[in-house]
Amino acid sequence: MDDLDRLADRLHQASGAGVYHLPADGGGAIAAAAAAVGLGVARADLSGCRDKAEFLRRVAAALRFPEWFGHNWDALADCVTDMSWWPAHGHVLILEHADGFRVAAERDFLEALEILGEAASDWAAQDVPFWIFVGLTADGIGRLRGF
Repeated sequence: MDDLDRLADRLHQASGAGVYHLPADGGGAIAAAAAAVGLGVARADLSGCRDKAEFLRRVAAALRFPEWFGHNWDALADCVTDMSWWPAHGHVLILEHADGFRVAAERDFLEALEILGEAASDWAAQDVPFWIFVGLTADGIGRLRGF
């Protein structure tokens, strides 16, 4: 079994899914492995993102949220625990270049991670993987686990 197969096997498992630091390679291997096991892969580039409204807009676009998405935290929680409009065996969300958002709006950044982490737990209880990888320089924030 090669590295990509091992990664695909890990991503296919709901146990352990949650919010992690994006590996230094930018997630290319993660995206390829996830797609190989039928997971939906979304990338949200947060370059220049400085507030909640912009974060929600970019995540909504990446995850293909329906038009009824309300652009608030409750609506984010509702959508990431539904995902019925994007049939897949689970999902991987890659948040690229998140440093600017973390610095400009740390409270909102942490709220977003909390919501996404809770969604991953909810999905794991249904044996559906939902992985979130956050691109931060160095360790960016200590509470994120390394993958």
